[in-house]
Amino acid sequence: MITFTLPFQFRALAGRFPKQIYALFFLCVAGVLKDFGLNPKHLGAEIGMTMVLHTNSRSLNYHPHIHVIVPGGGINRSRKQWKKKKGRYLFNQDNLAKVFRARFFAKLSKFDFSIPKAPFEWIVDCRHVGKGAAAIKYLSKYLYKGVIAEKNIVANENGKVTFRYIDSETKTPKYRTLPGEDFIYLILQHVLPKGFRRVRDYGFLHANAKKLLSLVQLVLHVIIQEIELRARPAFKCSRCKSPMVVIGFRLKPG
Repeated sequence: MITFTLPFQFRALAGRFPKQIYALFFLCVAGVLKDFGLNPKHLGAEIGMTMVLHTNSRSLNYHPHIHVIVPGGGINRSRKQWKKKKGRYLFNQDNLAKVFRARFFAKLSKFDFSIPKAPFEWIVDCRHVGKGAAAIKYLSKYLYKGVIAEKNIVANENGKVTFRYIDSETKTPKYRTLPGEDFIYLILQHVLPKGFRRVRDYGFLHANAKKLLSLVQLVLHVIIQEIELRARPAFKCSRCKSPMVVIGFRLKPG
């Protein structure tokens, strides 16, 4: 799993123009990872990626970052060969950060934005997560609920709201109390622009790459189990109780 974090100097710009900055964020991350995968020094193959945009930290502060689930290998289309990455090392995270920084600035310069001054600390975290099931389960929790569960709001008294969260470093519960209006503002920061997709697939996992995905499945001898159709309920005869063969339906007049 690879995590790209937008530097804090850009958060005000992202908060003001979320649709443009988030789209640019996705574009640059996808481009960097695709090129690293195609580079023969790294892998020399086309990779697949699933990306999820998060905008909040555990304390609900505005903290835009993208999590990327990347299989530990890729497909060489010309040779019809699957190239597997050896060991737990995928790409150098420092090199990823440098290339991502350069491309983000290059793309951002095409917009009429006031660009913050450099230098910045660009953070990319690249780590091995086994077969990925735990990472996918972790990310899926953020897709079908809000930024905070109702059970974590522990108090609403005297115009102030207190909520609980788990500290990422100590793994212990912590509490934060804010005036009601500040709490609402904190939540509204994480509302995405209308129609914006926070989950996107790239490479051979993209919806338009079905032929390439079929090639990956063929090379890796992946057998997809067919979905069993659910049997239709039987209409039984009122006398013999045996299933009847339906040949048509007739509506009553009126």
